[in-house]
Amino acid sequence: MDTSSGSEAVVKGDKYRSHILGEGEKNTKWKFGAPSYDVVNKLFEEERSKEWPKGSLEETVQNLVKTFEMELFHKARPEDYKTINTQKFRLIINGGRPISLEEVAKVGGYNAFLQSSLPDRLRAYDPSTETSESSHHAFGTAFPRGFALEILQVFSGPPVVAYKFRHWGYMEGPFKGHAPTGERVELYGVSIVEVDKSMRIEKLEFIYDAAELLAGLLKGPVLKEFESDTSPKSSLHCPFLKEV
Repeated sequence: MDTSSGSEAVVKGDKYRSHILGEGEKNTKWKFGAPSYDVVNKLFEEERSKEWPKGSLEETVQNLVKTFEMELFHKARPEDYKTINTQKFRLIINGGRPISLEEVAKVGGYNAFLQSSLPDRLRAYDPSTETSESSHHAFGTAFPRGFALEILQVFSGPPVVAYKFRHWGYMEGPFKGHAPTGERVELYGVSIVEVDKSMRIEKLEFIYDAAELLAGLLKGPVLKEFESDTSPKSSLHCPFLKEV
């Protein structure tokens, strides 16, 4: 979810996302306009805990995951993806059912990553009620400097790559009726990726606690205009987050 908050008319080169430059993106269709990662790259470079050597396995994996997330969140057509084997791709979140690329593209990246087995009334964020556009707006507003990603450790190389990651950003905008705190929000997890001979992702499994992310976003006081929201789906009344 190494997402950007802004967009530009022309795709510029990006040193961490090898497929976002030049003629390779000439005919790409973008969901929200071609993304710019300048701001989140600055956050990443200022606060990363690791700086991997050029050409190392760790750097290769980090750039692959960053590019994959860029494509998943911003490209409108699966045929424009270059990091994914579109015929075989499956996404698994916390041991849930495998999700096809078509399903991910339909619901949007955030909603795919925040799938939950909790009953609707207990969900602090309910992806089933959000669209790709509404989720992009919600998280983009909360993290105006983006949600940076770094790879902390790589446990094994291709064709099955296992790694530990860290996502972080600063809640400098409101989220679901909660005021911004200005605090850093972090999410840690591990991932197992199966790639083909061209390093295209065929299967991707993530294991993490989404409550780490949501608790940080729902920590701020309720904004006045949302105080009267008593709907059962409102995050303001989630029993698991009252003490956050």
